[in-house]
Amino acid sequence: MGSIPSPLKLIDWKVEKIGLIGPGIVGMPMAAMLAHARIRIGTEKPARVVVVQRDSVNSGWKVEAINNGKSVIGGIEPGLDMITRDAVSNGLLYATHDFNQLSDADVILVSVQTDKKGFEPDYGPMFGALDNLAKALQKKPKNKIPLVIIESTLAPTSMDTLIREHFNKYGLVEGKDILLGNSPNRVMPGRLVERVQASDKLAGGLNPETPKLIEHLYKNIVTKGTVFCTNSLTAEIVKTLENAYRDVRVAFSTEIVRYCDSNNIDFYEVRDKVNALLSQPDNATTDPNAVPSGGILIPMLGVGGHCLPKDGILLWWRKIETGLDTSNSLILNSRLINDGSPVHTFRQAEKAFGDMKDSKIALLGVAYRFNSEDTRNSPTLALANYLREAGISYMMHDPYVKKDDQNLLKFKQDPFFTRDLNEALKDAEYVFMCSAHKEYIERFDEIISSGSVKGLMDGCNIYSASQFDGQKIGYAGIGRGSEKPDDEFIQFVFESFRAMEKGLANELMDLIDFYNTNYAFDEYNKVKFSDVQRLAKTCSTGCEIANTGRIQMVPEYNRFKSRLVECAT
Repeated sequence: MGSIPSPLKLIDWKVEKIGLIGPGIVGMPMAAMLAHARIRIGTEKPARVVVVQRDSVNSGWKVEAINNGKSVIGGIEPGLDMITRDAVSNGLLYATHDFNQLSDADVILVSVQTDKKGFEPDYGPMFGALDNLAKALQKKPKNKIPLVIIESTLAPTSMDTLIREHFNKYGLVEGKDILLGNSPNRVMPGRLVERVQASDKLAGGLNPETPKLIEHLYKNIVTKGTVFCTNSLTAEIVKTLENAYRDVRVAFSTEIVRYCDSNNIDFYEVRDKVNALLSQPDNATTDPNAVPSGGILIPMLGVGGHCLPKDGILLWWRKIETGLDTSNSLILNSRLINDGSPVHTFRQAEKAFGDMKDSKIALLGVAYRFNSEDTRNSPTLALANYLREAGISYMMHDPYVKKDDQNLLKFKQDPFFTRDLNEALKDAEYVFMCSAHKEYIERFDEIISSGSVKGLMDGCNIYSASQFDGQKIGYAGIGRGSEKPDDEFIQFVFESFRAMEKGLANELMDLIDFYNTNYAFDEYNKVKFSDVQRLAKTCSTGCEIANTGRIQMVPEYNRFKSRLVECAT
């Protein structure tokens, strides 16, 4: 079907009440910042923001916390507590368990976690929330046309084939009774307020007017970035692509670092020289709390977080459904490479320090990212599961993760976790640095002077080898070879990267052609490769999509080839 004219125009828009479902890592800063901005659209009175959180065992406590002026996000989040406190004290932000509070809202943001189940999306929690939202909107004032913005990451086609149809079932027709848009987030734990303010943001819609409304609202909080208007399918593809391509770049970098470690080559010198050739330098080689944005990233203990492990699969979902061969997908093969990193890191430590079967190990850092409490898909938990199965003694520590963290409980790892660093280090013979928390940087001397520690494995680029000069304990790390790379190897990595990125572009073009042929229902909703390139490039962590083209050859160095490049040819 074609998109119909919007019943809601920017010139007539009035925003008095904004609702938000799901005060998590995305929803909490969005709600607090929208309230704090004192938004006035079509009225002199600033819009109030109501946060709706279902009364669940794990998250029901958030309503009382927010109403007491507290952010519900742990870790180090500069500015968020102050903004939340200010908005609540001025009567502009409140929280409730009652979805009916959304019945008269002008805008509703949906920030409920989405996941994958095998090779398809898992939208269970999100559609549970949308059920309650749709029931509430059935009671909306007759002439009110609410704008519903999905902040959650969606697999391409979800807005049209699933979200639109969901509201249809409740008699709420897109473009008539409601407007549906999507604006996938680009936040990052530890920098939530900064990222909302400074990151460019996508505004997608099934109707051409919808992105303009989203842009007009969000420019009040995206004060240092730009809101780019596009259609929903393009926004879905760009968001999943950004994380999928980052996953691919991690996997490519992992291939290179494993060769470096096997041949005692300094990976970090390789990284800096190749990124210079790519004109994509960053300072993450020497700063453990910098976010890598170059072409060659920094392989660590593994790839964690909510997005990278799933978004490539979401990008591919509809094509996987057709049963087509996926064996040469760079995106899907990258998942296999990255999933193997926790165990590979342990084996690398054993090469450096010897058999650890009868030793006690301290795993420092359970959150997947520095200065965060987020344990989703934590590679530390993957390593802990492996150690438990192997019968190896270990204890985990993290200053930000709670003892009742749902992922600790999910894997029954809570008995092996402590927030007391001394307890974790007690009798430990080997330390694995798993997250580059600021606390571990500051407590370096305490960590290495623990009496029983014989060796430290740096799995997160938190320390330098020179810090261990003159120390009594051994040091090993990912990519810490002592030999300088020769010019031939640098050129090999550079040419391999260029071939890999071209292969990724070819794969993306095939996916775009597939979606346009099978799912773009009118001209407005078609996807252009050049638009995806342009919008992906606005991602602050680096998403430079190359042009498509034929790959002439697979580069080789001393009989070593990149598996991903071989997939691309």
